Amino acid sequence: MVGLRKGRCYRHVKRPYTRKSKYKIKGFVKAIPPSKIIHFDMGNLQKPFPIELSLISKDALQIRHNALESARQIVNRRLTNLIGSTNFHLKVRTFPHHVLRENKMITGAGADRMQTGMQQAFGRPVGVAAQIKKGQKIMTVYGEEKDRQKMIIALKLAYPRLPGRLTIN
Repeated sequence: MVGLRKGRCYRHVKRPYTRKSKYKIKGFVKAIPPSKIIHFDMGNLQKPFPIELSLISKDALQIRHNALESARQIVNRRLTNLIGSTNFHLKVRTFPHHVLRENKMITGAGADRMQTGMQQAFGRPVGVAAQIKKGQKIMTVYGEEKDRQKMIIALKLAYPRLPGRLTIN
């Protein structure tokens, strides 16, 4: 069964492409897939916290919406288990706007008679991604001074779920 392509296929930032066509209706992306990110703010939203730790990108890259949601879930779950749901505020600072498209290619016996090839290769939307600049904050955790080490541990769990090189500041 065919699923998602690997994250490395979409890691590099590409200019958003708009198809140029003599027919206006063919120049637009018809439908944008919904983002998988459920919440952008979690924890205690009313209380002001003295400490702010952010997950920052060292490279310009693209992060798919499912990778952002995975990182958000693991950080939120770990913070809730370590310090409680009312002792932190987690904010996802990026929003996936960039539409990812793919021109599916058929391989195998008989594929030479079914495929249109590059004839109309605009591609179908397969997902959305956030385009991140170098030094941009991906997510931020606000908390108490006594919980600083636990917040760092929770943010480090997002490293393997996101592409590129990251740092905590």
